[in-house]
Amino acid sequence: MEQIYTVSQVNGYIKRLFVREQVLSGIVIRGEVSNCKYHSSGHIYFTLKDNVSRLACVMFAGNRSGLSFTLKDGMEVAAAGSIGVYERDGKYQLYVSRVYEDGTGILYERLEKLKQKLLEEGLFSDSHKKQIPYYAKKVGIVTADTGAVIRDIVNVAGRRNPYVQLVLYPVSVQGEGAAESIACGIKKMDSLGMDVIIVGRGGGSFEDLFAFNEEVTVRAIYECRTPVISAVGHETDTTLSDYAADLRAPTPSAAAELAVCELSQVYAKISDYKRALERYISVSIENRKNKLDIIKSRMEYLKPDEIIRQKRQYLADILDDLMRIIMLKEERSRQRLMLLSEKLNILSPLKRLSGGYSYVTLKDGQALESIKQVKKDDSLVINLADGKIYAVAEDMNKGESYGKIRG
Repeated sequence: MEQIYTVSQVNGYIKRLFVREQVLSGIVIRGEVSNCKYHSSGHIYFTLKDNVSRLACVMFAGNRSGLSFTLKDGMEVAAAGSIGVYERDGKYQLYVSRVYEDGTGILYERLEKLKQKLLEEGLFSDSHKKQIPYYAKKVGIVTADTGAVIRDIVNVAGRRNPYVQLVLYPVSVQGEGAAESIACGIKKMDSLGMDVIIVGRGGGSFEDLFAFNEEVTVRAIYECRTPVISAVGHETDTTLSDYAADLRAPTPSAAAELAVCELSQVYAKISDYKRALERYISVSIENRKNKLDIIKSRMEYLKPDEIIRQKRQYLADILDDLMRIIMLKEERSRQRLMLLSEKLNILSPLKRLSGGYSYVTLKDGQALESIKQVKKDDSLVINLADGKIYAVAEDMNKGESYGKIRG
């Protein structure tokens, strides 16, 4: 299903497109005035036209202070401002900050050509913009050494953070040689190791601000290694320096606020970090205490002393059982030995000898099993229960089962 948008969503989206477009945020348009109306609110509504197109314009009452003549239908003028969308009616128009009679047209034409040239070279591209440091320690200021601008910057910076070092490079901000003076100041500040540089001046006419539209000034800002904040004129004033700078401030006072962090905010952040760290430490300690309590309870439940005692008792019981087994086996072995001894005693020849029997061996102890083993005059031993008789074979009748011996 296709996405459906409201009218206000579409108008708001188109308005944001206009705001992001740099070419439309500071533009000068030449044309003939028509349908000019001075409203009771102080605003001026008119149309700029040429032989092909028309463009609706509005100049709010707050910008009329710089208008030194009365706008009338048919006048040829150059209107400076930004093009935006009026969301309620869904139409775009030029929000005019200044109107110049066509006598300044040559200067505007020169400005537009330089703007287009530098735009094509990439000097206004966001890709080269540097981040403004939040904790700047040294702030360089390139402006006139007299007037409200330097006083405003010093006052704002001192109020926000009196420990930040401010370094002024005084320059001429309008007239002949002003652009070269400003460019020289930017390069000098860049070489001194500033954390950020403020370049600017107070309000003035289109011609008064033109030093900040000169190519030498714009290129010095673009080539500066140190982040640059442009603060030229009032909020509605726009110069080429604003496009080349890393950040545009609507006023010099605002530039000081952007360049110098407020000490109270730093202290507040430190306090926040301290509280967060204390909470973290407290939670960590509590977690570890809980874990220790759990381990302690487990240890108490397991009772290692009792386990050791039981193990010792178990070992003692095993040793007792082992001794009983050894003694039992020893007793059984003794009984078995006695039984075997008795059996052996029963079978012993000596036992038989005690009953009146004897046995005969040769002198070397060889038992006689047959008369054939004996020759005449062989020495014989007759073993009795209570001693031995030594004899000599005298006559051997091998045909018979007996022989004679001599004791």
